[in-house]
Amino acid sequence: MRPFRPLQGVRVLELGNYIAAPTAGRLLADFGADVIKVERPRTGDELRRWRLQSGDTSMLYRTINRGKRSVVLDLRDDEGRSIALDLIRNSDVLLENFRPGTLDRWGLSSEVLEQTNPDLVVARISAFGQTGPLSNRPGFAAVAEAYGGFRELVGEPGRPPSRTGVSIGDTIAGIYAAFGVVMSLYARLRDAGQLAETPFDERVVDVALNEAMLSVTESLVPEWEAYGIRRERTGGRMQGIAPSNAYLCADGKSIVVAGNGDSIYQRYMTAIGRDDLAKDPALQSNEGRWEARDLLDDAIGGWAATLPSAEALRILDAAGVPSGPIYTAEDVCTDEQYAARDMIQRFDVDDGAGVRPAVGFPGIVPVFGGRSLPISHVGPDLGQHTREILAELGWDDARIDAYEEALR
Repeated sequence: MRPFRPLQGVRVLELGNYIAAPTAGRLLADFGADVIKVERPRTGDELRRWRLQSGDTSMLYRTINRGKRSVVLDLRDDEGRSIALDLIRNSDVLLENFRPGTLDRWGLSSEVLEQTNPDLVVARISAFGQTGPLSNRPGFAAVAEAYGGFRELVGEPGRPPSRTGVSIGDTIAGIYAAFGVVMSLYARLRDAGQLAETPFDERVVDVALNEAMLSVTESLVPEWEAYGIRRERTGGRMQGIAPSNAYLCADGKSIVVAGNGDSIYQRYMTAIGRDDLAKDPALQSNEGRWEARDLLDDAIGGWAATLPSAEALRILDAAGVPSGPIYTAEDVCTDEQYAARDMIQRFDVDDGAGVRPAVGFPGIVPVFGGRSLPISHVGPDLGQHTREILAELGWDDARIDAYEEALR
């Protein structure tokens, strides 16, 4: 039985580099879309060399670009542009994350795209969006996280803001872009007439990295506007919610415990032997517990420090208190819950210096039918599918040979 791939039959042309647009392309490919990734001659997407440990193609590239086909085109010359237009003519979706105006300079303006394929769904990801006073500024996700108010919230009190350990701004923007594409495809399916009546530029899925980050800051803005409250960095805590933190155990490992629900709090304090805190009238609401957060963290930290992490988690689990270990990559790879849902899938990977056997890659989210869909293949070699894709456009072998020779 074939896996359920709801986007089977959708063709996507990805003109993106780095992480944001390629993340959108990855999500669409995960669920069956034929994603053709356009890469520049000789070097390809710069992500191929980001976090490179060996060879010429990083595991980061192999992860973000799984399920896609790679074609080499130079969009700045006439032949590359002509091939791109042929691909656009036969595609449902175009993804790009260049600085606004770049495609226009390469002869791929909105007017040209509309003339080539009036039904095309276009998703653009940029630092600050396609309009507004900052729209022409370059910027990576690190800058966008700062502009979006997110970076101000990450780190320890009294210390400079920190960064999360992944490119979260790019990833969230990519998820929004994929969501926008699927909405547009659904709208086209449901009412093609209405879509045709909407001007082409008004149908563009316009994702700004800074806005994507702003959108996940919860009540940051309304709390400031309504009450003048400026959220601050709280380290392992979450402002206004207690007790919820990480605690160091006797074996040197830390655990995370989220005991901030009213009924959970009662069980939590009983489990750590602090019935006095469980019964304290001032601590029966979240507001009171937040005021006493230092007291509570000291009590919990003192308890955790006397026990190995596994024993502390066993006690909390028996009491129904949400808690867990802080996993390393090694822990993830051996976890039975991830294994049960095929969330680590293994491939032999050639990194350019040799084949790395049975390398684990994160599975596909969301899950259908209780287990991750199978990953079709990891990110492709540079230009791996150039010949195949040009043949689909009607090129003969001699013409393809000449094209590939010219790119070397």
